[in-house]
Amino acid sequence: MITETGKVVALKGDRVWVQTIRTSACQSCAARNGCGQKVLAAASGGRANQILVANSVDARVGDEVTIGIDEQALLGASLLVYALPLILMVAASVVGHQVSGGHDGAAMLAAVAGLALGFFAGRKLQRTGGRDYEPHLVRVNRIASENCL
Repeated sequence: MITETGKVVALKGDRVWVQTIRTSACQSCAARNGCGQKVLAAASGGRANQILVANSVDARVGDEVTIGIDEQALLGASLLVYALPLILMVAASVVGHQVSGGHDGAAMLAAVAGLALGFFAGRKLQRTGGRDYEPHLVRVNRIASENCL
């Protein structure tokens, strides 16, 4: 499970808004000098992000919480978002090239159509797949009222 610590900033029905500070794992990575992630992390400057998650641990505003997402769910979501559109784009481009008798314009139009179909199919599969691609609250680390004592 991939986890991140954040603070509950608002309640919305049975869900909570959790604010996290984007951090970089560059200090512990062996490839830190040859990776573009380090540049992106430095450019973002540790910006705060907010995410809406189900309140499964009865968290309140001000509580420090841990949110998590399963590695398999993250991998599946990545495949839906990146791999499916690219595979359909390449396949449609090849089919468009073959059907048109070798015209590049038809291959390019088919590639764009395949990419759009991949994005649409990924969105539909994500919504109806029954898999849980959303992060969830794992635990409350520190209750806000304990800080006042």
